[in-house]
Amino acid sequence: MSNDPLLQPYKLKHLTLRNRIIVTSHEPAYPEDGMPKERYRAYTVERAKGGVAMTMTAGSAAVSKDSPPVFNNLLAYKDEIVPWVREMTDAVHEQGAAIMIQLTHLGRRTRWDKGDWLPVVAPSHQREASHRAFPKKLEDWDIARIIKDFADAAERMKAGGMDGVELEAYGHLIDQFTSPLTNELDGPYGGSLDNRMRFCFDVFRAMRERVGDDFILGVRYTADECLPGGTGKEDGIEISRRLRDSGLIDYLNVIRGHIDTDPGLTDVIPIQGMANSPHLDFAGEIRAATNFPTFHAAKIPDVATARHAIAAGKIDMVGMTRAHMTDPHIVRKIIEKREDDIRPCVGANYCLDRIYQGGMAFCIHNAATGREQTMPHTIPKADIYKKVVIVGAGPAGLEAARVAAERGHMVVVFEAANNPGGQIRLTAQSERRREMISIIDWRMGQCEKLGVTFHFNTWADANTIAAENPDVVIIATGGLPHTEVLSKGNELVVSSWDIISGDVKPGTNVLIFDDAGDHAGLQAAEFIAKAGAKVEIMTPDRSFAPEVMAMNLVPYMRSLQKLDVTFTVTYRLEAAEKSGNQIIAHVGSDYGGVAKRRTVDQIVVNHGTIPLDDLYFELKPGSKNLGEVSYDELISGAPQTVESNPAGSYQLFRIGDAVAARNTHAAIYDALRLAKDI
Repeated sequence: MSNDPLLQPYKLKHLTLRNRIIVTSHEPAYPEDGMPKERYRAYTVERAKGGVAMTMTAGSAAVSKDSPPVFNNLLAYKDEIVPWVREMTDAVHEQGAAIMIQLTHLGRRTRWDKGDWLPVVAPSHQREASHRAFPKKLEDWDIARIIKDFADAAERMKAGGMDGVELEAYGHLIDQFTSPLTNELDGPYGGSLDNRMRFCFDVFRAMRERVGDDFILGVRYTADECLPGGTGKEDGIEISRRLRDSGLIDYLNVIRGHIDTDPGLTDVIPIQGMANSPHLDFAGEIRAATNFPTFHAAKIPDVATARHAIAAGKIDMVGMTRAHMTDPHIVRKIIEKREDDIRPCVGANYCLDRIYQGGMAFCIHNAATGREQTMPHTIPKADIYKKVVIVGAGPAGLEAARVAAERGHMVVVFEAANNPGGQIRLTAQSERRREMISIIDWRMGQCEKLGVTFHFNTWADANTIAAENPDVVIIATGGLPHTEVLSKGNELVVSSWDIISGDVKPGTNVLIFDDAGDHAGLQAAEFIAKAGAKVEIMTPDRSFAPEVMAMNLVPYMRSLQKLDVTFTVTYRLEAAEKSGNQIIAHVGSDYGGVAKRRTVDQIVVNHGTIPLDDLYFELKPGSKNLGEVSYDELISGAPQTVESNPAGSYQLFRIGDAVAARNTHAAIYDALRLAKDI
C-alpha cells in the first residue's frame, strides 16, 4: 500500500472512503427539467472513474418550491428525481467511489420571479444584495413546512442510493437563521445562539428520523462570516462544537466568509491572482477545536497543497473541486506516479462565472468537461496514422497538436513567434492572470512527450506547408487587434494589446473605448492607471466588461477603484481628431441625441480581433474539402468526410480566432472536437 497521505483510506462512520480526495458539492448546471439525466450522470461518473474517494453532487438541490433555483439546479422536492438519482449513484458505486448530495433551502438567496413565483422567505425582511429579492419574514407554518421538506428530500435521496446528504448552510436559509445579521425573529427561532441554531437542529433531527443511523449527514457552513456584527470566529468555534455535540451529524465541511455579494463570494471561492488555500489553516483550527471529522475546499488546485493539508492533520478530507473539473483523473495519475500529467486548474473561474450568468459550467481549458457524452478525456489512437501540420502555437494550435499526437499522428507545428502561447502569453503579462500560462506550459509538456515537432520563429507560407506533404493542415494563426472602429481618426488610437505588451507607453490622460468587454480592456486600464494616469473606461453597453463576468470582475474593481478609474456606460466613441499634442474624442450614444467631447492624450480601443487568415485562403484551393466543415459531423462527434475537390491533396481546417474573435475555451473546444477524429 502507498504511504502517500492522499491515498490512505478514511473511515467515516460506516463508510470507508478509498482515499482522502473528494469533489465537494457544486452545481454544474447540467440538469434537464431539474433532473440529473444523461449529461449530469456522465459528468459525475467520470470523476468516479478518475479515482476520487467521494463525489458530492448538487450545489445545492432545492428541497422546497419556494426555494426556486436561480440557475439550473436539481429539484429534490420532486418524487420523479429518485430513479434518476438511482441511475447516477449505481454508476458511481460501480466505479468504487462514494456519492453524496447537497440539499438546501435558499431562503432569501433566490428570486420571487423564478419557478412558481412564490414569495422568497427568510428570518427577516432584509434583501440579499446578490439576488435582490425582498423576502417575506418566515411564519411558524413556513418553518414547519420547510423542516418537513428537508426530511422528505433526504428520504428521496436515500431511496435514490446516495451514501449521505450534506446541508448547505452558509449564505442559505440555515445560515440566515444562525447569523445575527439576518435573523430578526423572536423566540423560539430568534435571539440567542441557542434559538438561532434551533432551525438547523430541527432540520437535522427530522432528517435523521427519516434516514436512520446508517446514512451520512454533514453540513457545509461558515465558521466565520468575516462581517461586522455577523458570526465571528469565536461564535463559529462554538457553533462547530454544538454541531459536533448534537449527535445528529457525521462531519463538518468548513468555509470562511460570506456569499451575499460578488466580492464576498469571490473571497470564499478565490480565483486566479488570489492566494491559494486561503482558509485551510482556519479549517485546521476548527478541526483542532472539535476533534471531529472535518472537510474543506477553497482553491486547493494542486496535489502538493492537498497532500500537505492531509499530512499536517489540518483536515480529514480535502476537496479539489474545480481541479477535478479541469482534470477528472487526478487520483489515477497520482496512483500511477504521473503527477506531471495532471492538467492544472488555472483558477480562471470560467466554470462558476458561466453558472452565475445562467450557463453551464465549462472548464476554460478542458472542453470535455460537461461534454463527456461526446468529448473524450482520454484520446483514443487512430486506425490510420497521418501527417498533420498545424500553423500557430496558441491555445487552439497546441490543443490540436496534443490531441492529434495522442491519436498517434506525426505532428508538425509552425509558429511565427519565438515562444508558444499567442494571446495567452500576452494576457499572462498581468500579475493577476499569470496562472493562465499553465494552459500553454501543460500542452507544451504533453506535446514534447508525444514527439510533436515545433518550428518557432518561422513564418509559414504555402511552400512551407507543401514541403511537409501533409494529410491534414490546421490553421490556428489567431487574430490581430481590430481598432478601425471610428468614422475618423483610426490612426490616432492604439490597441489594448499595445499597452499590455509594453509596445506603447501609457499616456497621462487616457480614454479606453471597450466594446469587446473582455479581460484585455481591464488589463490595459489597470496597467495605465498603475502608471499614474487618469483613466476613463467607456462602453456603449449598459454594463462594462460583460465577458469578464462577476467573480473575475471583483479583483479588477478592487484595484481600479483604488486607482480612481472612471467607468462610463452607454456611450460610444465615434471619432477622434488631433489638436496639438492632444486628441479630441467625439462621443455619441446608441440611444441617440448625444454629442460630447473628451480631450485626452491617448485613446485605447479594445474591439476584439480580426482573423489572421491569409494563409488559410492561400491554401484553400489545394485542399480536398476547400476548407469546408460539416457542422453536423462536428456537432455529433463524427470524422469530417467532406471532399468537394478531388484534385486536393490535404484536408484544411481553421480553428480559434483564425475563424472569428471568441475566447480561450472556444479555441480549445474547436481543436478538441476536430482533432479527436482525425
